[in-house]
Amino acid sequence: MTSSEKGSIKDSKSSTKDVKEHVPEVVRSVDSDAASNGGGVDLAWKFLEQHRDNANDTGEYVDLAALRRRIDFRIVPLMFLCYTLQFLDKVILNYANVMGLQKDLNMGGNDFSNTATFLFVALLCFEIPNIWFLQAVPAAKWLGLNVILWGTATACGAAATNYQTLLVSRIFLGIFEATIAPSLMIISSMWYTKSESAPRFSFWYLGLGLGQIIGGLVSFGFQHMGPDARLSGWRTMFLTLGLVTVVVGSCVIIFLPDTPMQAKWMSDNEKVALLKHVSVNQTGVENRKFRGKEILEALTDPQVYLLLLAVILLSVSSGVVTTYSATLIRNLPGYDSKKAALMNTPSGVVSIFFTLLVGWGIRFQSHRWAWIIVCILPAIVGGGLMSFLPKDNTNGILAGIYLVNAVVAPLAIFYNWTVANIAGATKRAFAAAIISGSFSLGNIIGPQTFQARDAPDYRPAKLAVMGTQAGCALVTFVLFLYYVWQNKKRNNRADNENEDAFMSPEVWTRMTDKENKGFRYSY
Repeated sequence: MTSSEKGSIKDSKSSTKDVKEHVPEVVRSVDSDAASNGGGVDLAWKFLEQHRDNANDTGEYVDLAALRRRIDFRIVPLMFLCYTLQFLDKVILNYANVMGLQKDLNMGGNDFSNTATFLFVALLCFEIPNIWFLQAVPAAKWLGLNVILWGTATACGAAATNYQTLLVSRIFLGIFEATIAPSLMIISSMWYTKSESAPRFSFWYLGLGLGQIIGGLVSFGFQHMGPDARLSGWRTMFLTLGLVTVVVGSCVIIFLPDTPMQAKWMSDNEKVALLKHVSVNQTGVENRKFRGKEILEALTDPQVYLLLLAVILLSVSSGVVTTYSATLIRNLPGYDSKKAALMNTPSGVVSIFFTLLVGWGIRFQSHRWAWIIVCILPAIVGGGLMSFLPKDNTNGILAGIYLVNAVVAPLAIFYNWTVANIAGATKRAFAAAIISGSFSLGNIIGPQTFQARDAPDYRPAKLAVMGTQAGCALVTFVLFLYYVWQNKKRNNRADNENEDAFMSPEVWTRMTDKENKGFRYSY
C-alpha cells in the first residue's frame, strides 16, 4: 500500500470547494502533457473541469464513508450476481455429469473433458477482441449484454441432442463469458482506492463459493424430477439457470452506471469528492482512446508475465475443482450422484471463508503476496490427501477435496493486483484481458489431466494440483520481490504526499505505470 493511499483512507470526509481553486492552475499543463504522451485525458478530468464552477463554495463536506456504503449497495450486489451466475453456468456441467448427461447424449472416451476444455478455449480466444471492446464500449453495458447472451447459450444447452450440439452451446458460453472478469476488474477500480477495492473484489468473487453451494443444492433438487417429466433433470437445470442469467443481465444494463460520472444517484459534489478520493490510484477512471504503444509496453513488462504465469498455475487446480469435484466424490465408496452433489457443497464454504479472509486481510494489512501463499498451503495439503491416502479413507480424501478449494481465493487477489499496479487505459484493459485469459488457459489444462485411462482414481490429476500450487507460490514470491525492487528504483516524490495531488497532470492524463515515475506498486 502506498503512503498516498494510506492518507486517503484516513480521510472520512472531503471538500469539493478546492476543485474550483485548483483546476485552473493545472488545466494547461494537463492538456500539454496529454498531447505529449499520445493525446487525450481521462474522462474524469473532463468532468472535473466541466463542474469546477459547480463546486460547493459554502465548504460543505461529503461524507466519504457514507458515500462508499451507498456505492457498495448499488454496484457490488450486481457484480456479485454476475460472478455467481458465470460460475454456476460453467459448473452445472460438472453436476450434469452425475445426472446422466453422458448417457443421454451418448458421450464416450474424453468427450466430457473436451466439452469442459473447449469452453475455456473459446473464452481464451475471445479475450483478444475483448481488449478493444473493453475500451470502446461502456463497461456496464458491455457486461450486461454479454450476461444476457451467455444466459441464452446456457439455456440452449438444454436442447442438446449429442456431443456436438452440447459442445457448440458451451463454446458460445465461453465466448460471451470472456468479458466477465476483465469488466468487473475495471468497473471495481473506478469506484475505490487500491486497498478499498480488495474486499470489494473478494465480495463479488464470493459468487464462486456461493455458486458451488447453490450448484450442489440445485443439482440435488433437479435429480428428484420424476422419470415421466417432459425434460430430464439436467436439461431443466440448464434452462432454468439460463433464464435467471438473462434476467440478471437485463438488470445490469438498467441499474449499473458505466462510470461514477454517470451515476444518477450521486450529486455532482459527491462525484467530485469521489474522483478526488480514487485519484490516489493514479490509474484513471475511463479513457476510450486506444493507444497501441501501451500494448507494446505491456508485452515488455515483467510483472505482466509473472502475473500471467502465476494465474495459469493457480487455475490448473481451479479447473479440477470446477469440472471434476463432484465426479471425484461420486467415485468414493458408498456415494451415488445425489449424495455426491450434496457433499460437494462444503467446497463452497471453504472458498467463501478463504476469500473473505484474504479480502479483509489485504484491506487492513496489505501484503497481497503473503495472503496468496496462505491460501496455497492448504491447497497443497489437500492435493496430498487426495493423492496419497488409500481409497477407503473416505473422510481424509473428502477433506483433501475441500481443502483444495482454498486455492480459489487467490484469483481475486491477482485480479485486484492487476488493476492496482497497471496504469494506462489501453495497457490496463490489455492486462485485465490476458490475465483473465490465463485463467482460461489453466482451466484448459486442468480438465485435460483427467484422462479416461486414469479412471476412477485420476492420480495424475491429483498430483498436478500439488505441483502447480507449489509453482504458483514460488512465482508469487518472485513477483513480490520485483515490486519491492521497482519501488526502490523510483524517487520519493514530495507531491505524492500532497493532499491535492489529485489535480496533478499525471493522474488524469494517459500515463502508464512505467511513464508515471510517481507511481508506486502495491504488494
